[in-house]
Amino acid sequence: MNAGTATRLGWKGAWALARRGLDWKFRGLRILVICLVLGVAALAAIGTLTDAVRGELDRRGQAMLGADVEVEVAGRQAFAAERAAFARAGALSVGARMRAMATVPGADDTAVPIELKAVDAAWPLYGAFTLADGHTAGTPPADTAWISPGVAERLGVNTGDRLRIGQATFRIGGVIGDEPDRLGEGFALGPTVIISRAGLDATALVQPGAMVRWKYRLRLPETVAPQTVADVLTRQFPSAGLELRTRDKASPGLDRFVSRMGQFLALVALAALLIAGIGIGNGVASYLEARRGAIATLKILGATGADVARIYLLQLGLATALAIAVGLALGLAATPLIALALKSLLPIPAGVVLSPRALAMAAGQGLLIAATFAAPPLLRARAVPAMALMRAGLLPPREGWRTRALAMGAGLAAIAAIAIVGAEQPWLAAGFLGAAGGVLALLAALGWGIVRLASHLPRPRHPIARMALANLHRPGAQTGALVTALGFGLAAFVLLAGVQTSLDANIAARVPQRAPDYFVLDVPPSGLPAFNRVVRGAAPVARIRTVPAMRGAIVAFGPADHMIRVADLARIPDDAWALRGDRGLTFADALPESNVLTAGQWWPRGYTGEPLVSVDEKLAQAIHLKLGDRITVSLLGVERSARVASFRRIDWDSYGFNYVLVFSPNALADAPYNLAATIELGKDQGKPAVSRAILSGLVRALPSSSVIEVGPVLSQARSLLGQMAVAIFAAASVAILAGMAVLAGAIAAARAQRQYDAVVLRVLGAGSGQLLMLVLAEQALLAVLLAGVALALGTAGAWAVVTQLFEFAWLPGWGTILAVLGGALLLVLLMALGGSLAVLRTRPAQALREL
Repeated sequence: MNAGTATRLGWKGAWALARRGLDWKFRGLRILVICLVLGVAALAAIGTLTDAVRGELDRRGQAMLGADVEVEVAGRQAFAAERAAFARAGALSVGARMRAMATVPGADDTAVPIELKAVDAAWPLYGAFTLADGHTAGTPPADTAWISPGVAERLGVNTGDRLRIGQATFRIGGVIGDEPDRLGEGFALGPTVIISRAGLDATALVQPGAMVRWKYRLRLPETVAPQTVADVLTRQFPSAGLELRTRDKASPGLDRFVSRMGQFLALVALAALLIAGIGIGNGVASYLEARRGAIATLKILGATGADVARIYLLQLGLATALAIAVGLALGLAATPLIALALKSLLPIPAGVVLSPRALAMAAGQGLLIAATFAAPPLLRARAVPAMALMRAGLLPPREGWRTRALAMGAGLAAIAAIAIVGAEQPWLAAGFLGAAGGVLALLAALGWGIVRLASHLPRPRHPIARMALANLHRPGAQTGALVTALGFGLAAFVLLAGVQTSLDANIAARVPQRAPDYFVLDVPPSGLPAFNRVVRGAAPVARIRTVPAMRGAIVAFGPADHMIRVADLARIPDDAWALRGDRGLTFADALPESNVLTAGQWWPRGYTGEPLVSVDEKLAQAIHLKLGDRITVSLLGVERSARVASFRRIDWDSYGFNYVLVFSPNALADAPYNLAATIELGKDQGKPAVSRAILSGLVRALPSSSVIEVGPVLSQARSLLGQMAVAIFAAASVAILAGMAVLAGAIAAARAQRQYDAVVLRVLGAGSGQLLMLVLAEQALLAVLLAGVALALGTAGAWAVVTQLFEFAWLPGWGTILAVLGGALLLVLLMALGGSLAVLRTRPAQALREL
């Protein structure tokens, strides 16, 4: 290559020079590698885990549901025409599920609330039921029950012992090991006991108004599509209140949870990767700045800007490929560990799971991030003339900024498009990315503002403080990048700490004061005196509340002349969950406790006019319901319609009886119903003798009633929420780790300038202690500024989540929040100090020779 002769190297020549100039330990590109590894590993792990759970749900759909199609009917058995239609569709298995009480004969002081499951001879249609001893079992004989380990532990019973449920006594045939359709049954409010249909009849628990759910499971021919059968049954019995599920959606709630949780975590990981992109840009800029002389020499010898870009693009591409490969490997390795932590929450296959789609998405996003943030420094190096490169420039060139901005904008648009198109809820993904972009833009503006403010502040008298302040706004300072990246990461930690401590405080403040100790179901109206006598005898000061309770499904809603059938909806809105399946229904003369009337009027006591209904205001908003519209429900297969008289705001965290629909008494009082009750023990709370007296007394006096203990249910819910919190916290931790990598990149980018400053100061007589104080003063000043930014943004976000999303009181634990923030900032200072030690060890003579 001759001087003054412009010769295109081509890719082969560029590769030869790129290979020769590449440090195979990737010095100078380690920040790029670290940032990409973190982001790609997070995306790969989350995507793989989500795909694995979805695949397991699909694979185990038949076994989880126990059928190809399941038809559930609340409060009644299927009518003859309905059952005949089920039987024509395929092989039929009939079962039931309800809550009950179990006792040990002769031990009247011990009773346990249970989930009673009755099965027939055809059960299970799919999968295998096994006992804890490994033996495969089927339907138990009429006098036999299979019990879960929780029943055995609480009652102190085992195989061969006796168990009394309702009016029947059973022999315990074994302890449940693997129940194939357990996940499809949903959230359990007690340990499970399995008996036969004949055994259920013997208990005499199924009475008119009892809250029993009958399940009709169908095994279809292989050529028949489950959804086709479900659609046919829906059209054939539109007013029957049937709740249908297919094997493709064996657990809709779990499927929605997996989809949303996976999407949320993937978006958090993508946000972390975007933060890492800032570090990539800084790292590439630092790498190219260190090779300013080599680039200038190439251009003087005749290399074009395209040749320079090609050489360093190959070097960066090799580092990017290595980083993506390592990130994918780490993501795969992390998946079994995450699966182990969440195994009780989600159906996750054991071992390493490969998901080509998730790995390809993670690799593609990583490649796009690297290309997007590396493009501006590459284009800048390509465009700068050789003589400008030879001059020691402190200010970056301003020419060509439009091209660089266009390249970055196109890259960010492509990243956002892939994330939004691949999301199951595109608007949610777009909103999340928009909010993340807004926060990053705000942080960037704050960084610019801090630089401007630092440049206009009066100069402190102390030389160390004066130089520390000057380093925040000097040419080439990394203040803006640090504020953007670390502010985002630290704010995420503050947000998580604020949400967690506030929710914990709400639970601690409300549960002991407001949650009832027991829910009691299926109390016959005629048995209310006996119920009160048992409870008052054990706990005289207990607070008892009773309401009529029945189950029904909303089948139509809207204006009287244009009502919309729920069965005709293509998709049920997310906030209209009350339209899915059957709901609890009640009637009342007075406005229920913990409810506030927000529109309309309540009916007077003893009202006898047109049937009326009061509706939860959130449901009304979701389905655009107005006062005067009508709602039709299916109750025991019979449709009943009422006019909407009012809307209510419900305090769902009151832990009492909260119903989406409350009817006027004349609308439902003639239907079979039982009472549901809550018991608050007051000062007797926590006394084992009181609990035993209530449970055993209710079993003797009202054997058909069932009790739900609130404490174990809340403990189970806390455990599930704790596991979700761990997953969210782990994903958000990637953001702070990316921020740490950005900090290291900013330190590396400023190292050359710091070496120059250190040499000048040493020549002027500064000692190592003074230089160390300068570094600490500068980083401490920036840390204080970052702490304020992170605290403000994080607490604002946590407040919005707690009060607007969860609708809880804002009760943050400021001590914990400040401790989390302080720990993260201390780590920042330690990293900054560690990265500056090399500068402090610089010898003036050596540095001057290199200038």
